[in-house]
Amino acid sequence: MDKAPAAIPVVAPHLQTFMALDFGLKRTGFAVGNRLLRTAQPQGTIAAEGDARFAKIAQRLKEWQPDALVVGVPFHPDGAAHENTARARRFARQLHGRFHLPVFEADERYTTTDALASGARDADAAAACIILEQFLRNLS
Repeated sequence: MDKAPAAIPVVAPHLQTFMALDFGLKRTGFAVGNRLLRTAQPQGTIAAEGDARFAKIAQRLKEWQPDALVVGVPFHPDGAAHENTARARRFARQLHGRFHLPVFEADERYTTTDALASGARDADAAAACIILEQFLRNLS
């Protein structure tokens, strides 16, 4: 089975603004952030599947115009891949193919649990925020 990524990939310095997506089968949470401050802000959740999901993502991309995307990829606690790992990775490839932006994968283990524990009203957007802040903290 595929294991979690060992390290954050090298991210070109010209990529400054990012949008993170917490992919789910029914809902996708969003957050935006930038490399300079290494912080992120939750930006809500869309409830859509298939092409409707991509149309709503296109609207968000037009609004925020990020330099790159970060997709949360789930793994088992031991780092082993599971069914949703493959789905999230496919989603990341689709985003790259449709929107022609760099797409980075980030380990999203426990982000929804952390979001709920912090009292987030929108757990999906809060999880996307956690994913993005972890990603930004690991950039050199």
